[in-house]
Amino acid sequence: MKRQWICILVLALGFSACEKDIQFSPDTTNPKLVVDASIENNQPPLIVLSRSLAFFNTLSPTELTNSFVHNAQVTITENGITYPMKEVTVPLGNGQSTYYYTNDPLNPTPLVGKTGTRYQLKITTDGQVYNAETSIPALPGRTLDSIWWKKAPFSTDSTKVVVMGKVTDPPGLGNYMRYFTKVNREPYWPGYNSVNDDQIIDGTSYIVQIDAGLNKNIEVDRETYGFFHRGDTVLIKLSNIDKATYDFWRTWEFNFQSVGNPFSSPGKITGNISNNALGIFCGYASAEKRLIIPK
Repeated sequence: MKRQWICILVLALGFSACEKDIQFSPDTTNPKLVVDASIENNQPPLIVLSRSLAFFNTLSPTELTNSFVHNAQVTITENGITYPMKEVTVPLGNGQSTYYYTNDPLNPTPLVGKTGTRYQLKITTDGQVYNAETSIPALPGRTLDSIWWKKAPFSTDSTKVVVMGKVTDPPGLGNYMRYFTKVNREPYWPGYNSVNDDQIIDGTSYIVQIDAGLNKNIEVDRETYGFFHRGDTVLIKLSNIDKATYDFWRTWEFNFQSVGNPFSSPGKITGNISNNALGIFCGYASAEKRLIIPK
């Protein structure tokens, strides 16, 4: 036994002597156009254009502000009519601003999303042209029939509640949805897993717990995630979407959830912007329900 341990020790020392540091530098790539565009029923379009940043960059507010793309020519076409978009600046304070493109306020007939309609987006910037197409699905699609609350199970905090909903999916595969929640004066936030298809629940009505949406730019607090609280006024928005929109957010959320997981497999986010750009042009057919949770 003693001789066996000596042999193992000699082999370990031999392998350690063969080790060497390996240094590599990631390839430098040119920034790509990043598109975050959407149009929702009864709402104007919203298009945010930026340039991708290097993976190992240290992000700062200034760097993020400088990544926005300005002075692009952006149009959306609906049923053969083309609407020019105009860049809008929104000051955030501390010398920082955010930017997006939407209807020109001087246009007497601005574009507003309609269900059952297709839209073509065209972006021209830096001598390059990018195209994308989306649709706002026709209604009725999947519907949120009713919502209610109940005390959070397995919690000693009497203020925590969960929200339940009854959802009906129409017969026929190919109905996709995304959901958002709004609590009091907060903005709408998507759920941690915000999209799903109807592979399993086609043509059925079912009851599901609706987790509170969250800002995915900050770390998830596992102690509070998904819960609502007594005294909250809650809006649930269910949006019917097309398959391209579903595929983008499904792959985006898979990658978001696997960051830092050494056992996860790398995945590609599936967008619909041409010319090797990144991002998505989404269409949403949305309906809301309100729930007031008593104190």
